[in-house]
Amino acid sequence: MLKSLQIKDYALIKNINVEFGKGLNIITGETGAGKSILIGALGLLLGERASSETVRKGASKSIVEGIYDVVNNKKIKKLLEENDLDFEDELIIRREISLKGSNRCFINDSPVTLNLIKDAGNLLVDLHGQHEHQSLLRTETHIEMLDEFGNFTEELLLFGKLKFEMEKLISEKKNLLKKEQSLKEKAELYGFQIKEIDEVSPENEEEEKLFEELKILENSAKLFDLTNEIYTNLYEGEDTVYDRLVEIQNQLIELSRIDGSFKEKENECESAIANINDISDFLRSYRDNIDTESTRLDEVRQRLGALSLLKKKYGGSIEKVIKYRAQIGEEFELAESFSEKIPELDKQIKLLRTECGTTAEKISQQRKKISHKIKKEIETNLTQLGINDSKFEVRIDNITSDNNSENYLLIDGKKFIYNNSGIDEVEFYISTNLGEDPKPLAKIASGGEISRIMLALKTILAKNDKLPLLIFDEIDVGVSGRIGQKVGMALKDLSKYHQIIAITHLPQIAGLADQHYAVEKVKTGERVTSNIKKLSEEEKVNEVAKLISGDEITEAGLKGAKELMGH
Repeated sequence: MLKSLQIKDYALIKNINVEFGKGLNIITGETGAGKSILIGALGLLLGERASSETVRKGASKSIVEGIYDVVNNKKIKKLLEENDLDFEDELIIRREISLKGSNRCFINDSPVTLNLIKDAGNLLVDLHGQHEHQSLLRTETHIEMLDEFGNFTEELLLFGKLKFEMEKLISEKKNLLKKEQSLKEKAELYGFQIKEIDEVSPENEEEEKLFEELKILENSAKLFDLTNEIYTNLYEGEDTVYDRLVEIQNQLIELSRIDGSFKEKENECESAIANINDISDFLRSYRDNIDTESTRLDEVRQRLGALSLLKKKYGGSIEKVIKYRAQIGEEFELAESFSEKIPELDKQIKLLRTECGTTAEKISQQRKKISHKIKKEIETNLTQLGINDSKFEVRIDNITSDNNSENYLLIDGKKFIYNNSGIDEVEFYISTNLGEDPKPLAKIASGGEISRIMLALKTILAKNDKLPLLIFDEIDVGVSGRIGQKVGMALKDLSKYHQIIAITHLPQIAGLADQHYAVEKVKTGERVTSNIKKLSEEEKVNEVAKLISGDEITEAGLKGAKELMGH
């Protein structure tokens, strides 16, 4: 719901901040007082276009800001998350219109596009009157209203799931067909490349190991000479390190017999002799295993050369060569099995077209059934709201497909064009005058009639409709006092499910307000400004009495006002 509205330097408004409440919020005021300006400002929060001409004289920019309570509003939460905006219990929408013509939009103080403001507005508010923001005049919303009334959520979810699976396979088939010629052309090349790579069969990290081995093989003579020389000096020659250490160990043994403090050094010398033995054994074994006559050196060089050639041709590294082999392998297999793949996809797609079509037909039958109930209830409500002899129709059309488009479902072997909601195109038709044929509702020109038609629709859809705020601009145009009472009661009932803001001239409607606001012009010096005031209980009585008896409030007017208000 809309908690508060602030308007600054907009048309005749200098600065107002009005707080709205739950239920029925009524706005009254004399003609020209500024009610239409208020509605225009509300329209800006719904994404309507702005003009620099609305900036108040003497100001540099206009500001309109609305604060909405969006607790548990999942659609708003999803919209914000999709646009990387934080969701909070309060949603602040602000528009700034500069005298220079620039237009800035904000949601929760973050700059956003006008389209995002409009998207948010479509999830929060329905505004009815002489304005563009009327969901009833958008034909695409008719099917949504019908589905909300019928509560076809589960069926539509199933349809959406089947449609997604079907379109996924259709897209896969299209991509395959696009690839068909190029795959055939590349199959021979891929076959050659696969054979070339597989003959070498490169492995990850193989090169590093081969380079290490190559380094050793190329230095085998040096390795033999050095290991042999060290081994000889340590163990095998004359006056070796081993012999000297054994001699020193014997001397330490003799010393430790005299002085025990040498015992530790005697043990350390023994450890050193053991280490020399280990080193010597390793060197002897390593030297004896060096094969300077081996052909392994040539094998390693040839293997590295083969790997280098693959790298130059297929990516620059062994990892990329292996990755490329996997990629062309899949493409080659696809080319080989293409003649089998397409028929299999066609079979699966046909099954899904049929299954999806069966679900869509079931939804269509349910829509047709529920449309008769809506017709009767709306015509009854329209009569109560002063539109006599009305005829209301819900026209549901299906279009068969006779072209080569993939956009069709199968129902009893026939092709039907489909959309996101099934196979139906839904549009509301109405006639408000006796003897006239029903015409598309979207072409109805009368704002007053549109408002009452929407009121009739909203009355029967109230429990299912998800929009939290409905705004009715002068819903009482052309309505008598007797019918006005019924319009007021319809609004009152509707306010149990929605927050309602309604502009009216009729006391029969104003008297039912939960919150009542008066718009007035105030003259200050040489300037005139529009202001809005929330009325107290006593002021509400006086305002309703003024609507009954005129500017000069009479006792009869006060009495009538109290009766209308239930006092």
